[in-house]
Amino acid sequence: MTELPKRQMQAADGITAPLRHSIFRRIWLASLLSNLGLLIQAVGAAWAMTQMTSSADKVALVQTALMLPVMLIAMPAGAIADMYDRRVVALLSLSIALSGASALTALSWFGLINPQTLLLLCFVVGSGNALFGPAWQSSVSEQVPAETLPSAVALNGISYNIARSFGPAIGGIVVAAAGAVAAFAANAVLYLPLLIVLFLWKRVTEPQHLPRERLNRAIVSGVRYITNSPPIKIVLTRTFVTGLVGGSVSALMPLVARDLLHGGAETYGIMLGAFGMGAVVGALNIGQVRRQMSGESAVRACAIAMGGAIAAVAVSREPVLTAAALVVAGASWMLAVALFNIGVQLSAPRWVAGRSLAAFQASIAGGIAIGSWGWGHLTDAAGVETALLTSAVLMLATPLLGLFWRMPRIGARDEDAEMLADPEVRLETLTPRSGPLVVEIEYRVAQDDARAFHHVMQDVQLSRQRNGAYGWSIARDIADPELWTERYHCPTWLDYLRQRNRPTQSERALHQRAIDFHMGPDPVRIRRMLERPFGSVRTKEAEHAANDVLPVVASAAGSST
Repeated sequence: MTELPKRQMQAADGITAPLRHSIFRRIWLASLLSNLGLLIQAVGAAWAMTQMTSSADKVALVQTALMLPVMLIAMPAGAIADMYDRRVVALLSLSIALSGASALTALSWFGLINPQTLLLLCFVVGSGNALFGPAWQSSVSEQVPAETLPSAVALNGISYNIARSFGPAIGGIVVAAAGAVAAFAANAVLYLPLLIVLFLWKRVTEPQHLPRERLNRAIVSGVRYITNSPPIKIVLTRTFVTGLVGGSVSALMPLVARDLLHGGAETYGIMLGAFGMGAVVGALNIGQVRRQMSGESAVRACAIAMGGAIAAVAVSREPVLTAAALVVAGASWMLAVALFNIGVQLSAPRWVAGRSLAAFQASIAGGIAIGSWGWGHLTDAAGVETALLTSAVLMLATPLLGLFWRMPRIGARDEDAEMLADPEVRLETLTPRSGPLVVEIEYRVAQDDARAFHHVMQDVQLSRQRNGAYGWSIARDIADPELWTERYHCPTWLDYLRQRNRPTQSERALHQRAIDFHMGPDPVRIRRMLERPFGSVRTKEAEHAANDVLPVVASAAGSST
């Protein structure tokens, strides 16, 4: 590698590189204020709950109420982010969160708040943030060049954790001085800068060559892509387990401050601030960690460091020692979550980026939400110290998951491939909703290459299925062993056109590897057939009356299956 590419890589990898782009910089600063408000509200909500009840599980449920919506509506939120203008989706979702924060402020002001109402409105705020997350995160790639995307992801983590560093401390002061109502009001006000910046963003939208998917089909497409993408499944599994085990820190922090350190709201805020400061340190070093360690090694190191830090929090009774342990825990947590996030962002193509990030958010939030409930119940039964020690032991054991689900290698983002021209169609009654469509591709492969070809086709299967195909099979002719037939279905003609144009550049290269096994003077033979051709024999006028007409795809480039 020459010196110039090295310098270019380091410049792109620099943590401040994305801030050179004005739109990212403005949104980042506004999101910092929004995150600050959310953390101030979280302090107010958790402390208000400790004042209304002594039940540990209800205190932990505040965290669950804020995080559970992410798990419940993440995939619809991701589908909406991929289907519609992400700027508009972000504005609507922030409006929902603002409404919840405003209602929480008003009810607290009039003394009408109770544990049930507090949890309900935290759930509303969490729902707005859950809808906002995929639209915001998947739009980052539209704000910065691809080479600075990992740094932009890390900066977004820093934004939240700068807020975590100062927000809880500020929240503790605000709650101590003016009560929880002031914390709720601060959150409502701090949503406004982000709403204004997003409203003023002149987002450039790319023209859609094909009609938009329906929401239910878009959700199915997202789930299908993830289930047929082994690297993303591994990352999501590891993310969920990390949230499930490591969520004890944030869920039990109010009880650590109250029962182990015998402090008040200020102590609680300072402890959360220490965790956030550690997270900022971790995010600032994400580039260095990625250069020096593999993904698996980095995640293992983070788990071991965090497990030790949680154990120290459990046994410490000195605020200084607890804060130091929380700095280590925060850095480890941030590094692990950032590695998971970058892994998903760089593995998913643009058409499914929102849904993939929604699945990531659902994994981390679902782990935290379920874990918080469990840690609260364990604390009621055995105490804070026992619950944290249990969490520490489990966290130290999580590197064993790498024996079965090793973190995939994280490289550059796989770019979307060029749109293909539509295949030739002579059936005049073919419409977007005609289907199911059956595709058969015949390859003639030398018998000595049979094993290698079959191995490549297993990867082709996953590629076809995650982009929209079903019922995939590969068959070998028993009378002509050189003849292989790949066969798969798509629900409709329109779904086939989507499936055909979704593969990334590396997937197109994979398909070409399969074609390269084909021998003989003739190209591979492709058949596209209607499995239920009843509609194709109706009159053309009746067919057009019953179906929409596909737009013409004005695109060039290549033939593919």
